[in-house]
Amino acid sequence: MTQAQSGELPRILVVEDDAALSELLAEELADAGFAPVLAGDVQQALQLQRERGCDLVISDLRLPGQDGMALLKALRQDGGNTGFIMITGFGTIEQAVEALKQGADDFLTKPLKLDHLRLAVKRVLEYRRLRAEVEHYRQLLGGGDFHGMIGRSDVMRKLFETIRRVAGARGPVLITGESGSGKELVARAIHAESERADGPFVAVNCAGIPAELMESELFGHVAGAFTGARQARDGLFMSAQGGTLLLDEIGEMPAEMQAKLLRVLEDGRLRPVGSNRESVLDVRILAATHRDLEAAVREGSFREDLYFRLETFQVRIPPLRERGDDLELLAAQLVARLGAQRTPPVNSLSSAALAALRRHGFPGNVRELSNALERAVAFCQGGEIDLTHLPERLRHGAGPSERMANATPWQGEELPTLETVEQRYIQHVLTQLGGNKRRAAQVLGIGRRTLYRRLGVEE
Repeated sequence: MTQAQSGELPRILVVEDDAALSELLAEELADAGFAPVLAGDVQQALQLQRERGCDLVISDLRLPGQDGMALLKALRQDGGNTGFIMITGFGTIEQAVEALKQGADDFLTKPLKLDHLRLAVKRVLEYRRLRAEVEHYRQLLGGGDFHGMIGRSDVMRKLFETIRRVAGARGPVLITGESGSGKELVARAIHAESERADGPFVAVNCAGIPAELMESELFGHVAGAFTGARQARDGLFMSAQGGTLLLDEIGEMPAEMQAKLLRVLEDGRLRPVGSNRESVLDVRILAATHRDLEAAVREGSFREDLYFRLETFQVRIPPLRERGDDLELLAAQLVARLGAQRTPPVNSLSSAALAALRRHGFPGNVRELSNALERAVAFCQGGEIDLTHLPERLRHGAGPSERMANATPWQGEELPTLETVEQRYIQHVLTQLGGNKRRAAQVLGIGRRTLYRRLGVEE
């Protein structure tokens, strides 16, 4: 535990060979409520850090013998949570970028503005404290995150175990879950846990590629294959050779392309558009969708044989509303990350704000929570997010679908079918958005082609 965490004065290690400047910085830091420790070179600094365990290092870039960059690298190799501010009288953009890449928290140039230095010290210490608190909270709840996914609930533990098991296999994987639940994160975790981890990971959104270009995008083409194809081009399948390809929003893939994809999956070979030669593939296919593909098969919009081929292994991501106390943990982690960049830092949620988050159903899942807290941090002027900083829909405890359901009771008529309710809600969203179908599809959490199909119109 560092001095700052234990409640004592935070120790600041100043590494500067200019004795006059070193003494000046020590006086300023002491007046600001810190405990300065002085060193004149890298070796002395490392020795003092081992003995004293300082919370923050302020180092000149130019030092006798080894420079400040060598000190930074040595400290980062040792791990720990020590903050680091680099100062120099010969600063360049390249030096600043390199220092930040190596793990520095800030880069200041001489002549130093002491008020800027004090602010930088306070900001870095607060940021490091928040990181330490979040990590401590994770450990108390049983371990760290899993490839960027935070969760301690039973359903998430089960998900992590499923990912580990599926990663060791070789067949296709179908990842299902609501919009915003983290399907690409799960796909990246499967890749990282697999024997293909050193190979490329390529993700493509099938809903974002025009139907007429999809075959070329996925399989590539030879020069002259079609108008505008001046040069040969490898497709995304070949870009993922030796690794993993994620076909996101697979439910939006056109029927003709579904047939071609099935053949590639079964044969393990592909033929670029306009070519007579086939290439052998070494790619693991992951597919993701928020749609119910079984229902799509029954409707005839998705091939049954392709569905059976893709669901060799199936991974379902639980929505946020099924994850219990994970909501509080995620909120704390997001506030710590987003709020650390503010001055003063935003580092907590009031009990009222947390209660509002718990009441909300979060139909947009983790993505909606992240967006809501990003907005709250932006509007927060103090260190704590209150109810007034949250979006209106969270303050009133109901999402758009809940508000619409409450505003349209079915008195005076027979109970409508689910299809009728769906059609009414689609029309309601379109009306609210002035007929903008692209935006309506985003709000509804479906692809544009799906929206057109449910409206019974041609795109």
